[in-house]
Amino acid sequence: MNNNSLLEKTIQFVKETLQDAEGGHDWFHIERVFNTSRMLLQHESADALTVQLAALLHDIADPKFHQGDESIGPKMARGFLESEGVDEKTIEHVVKIIQLMSFKNSLDGDGKKFTSKELEIVQDADRLDAMGAIGIARAFNYGGFKNRALYDPSIPPNPNMTKEEYKASKAPTINHFYEKLLLLKEGMNTETGKKMAQERHQFMLDYLGQFFRETGLSL
Repeated sequence: MNNNSLLEKTIQFVKETLQDAEGGHDWFHIERVFNTSRMLLQHESADALTVQLAALLHDIADPKFHQGDESIGPKMARGFLESEGVDEKTIEHVVKIIQLMSFKNSLDGDGKKFTSKELEIVQDADRLDAMGAIGIARAFNYGGFKNRALYDPSIPPNPNMTKEEYKASKAPTINHFYEKLLLLKEGMNTETGKKMAQERHQFMLDYLGQFFRETGLSL
């Protein structure tokens, strides 16, 4: 099977698997990460097939929607890639990217267990989708999905959480900006990703300024 056919089959598999997904982690999120990864590939030296497969499969079973189980996504990705006859070296690389690219895995140093240019590209693409206007929309969509408060001035943000604290957090959505979204800019890997993150970071700061002017509150 040629690479284009493999990517087409992967896209179909992901679309079918995520057809009922929460709006911030649905096919359109995957598509944006996929397209951003391909754009970043134009400026980086990396294996294009590995990057594209990892971008497509990175949220095939997000632990947030599977009782925190971080093993399901990598297993599903491996099973699909094996069924399509992908070579073991590529499969192993894609699985490692899926296992280690998330923000929460950087909190306890898990994300430093393995690194590659391919991981850096997909991670940047995913983090960019958590920033700016889309990042804001996704944050509040997920907060609504979990029936969380928009904000609660009696619950201050905790930007120094451990991985387990982050996974267990039920804090108001506005806290998520200070606990994750505003921290992403400093964690970007590629030069292009860093440049793109600057504008999105500033947009979030501007939004927060407007938010707190309208509430009459301050953090």
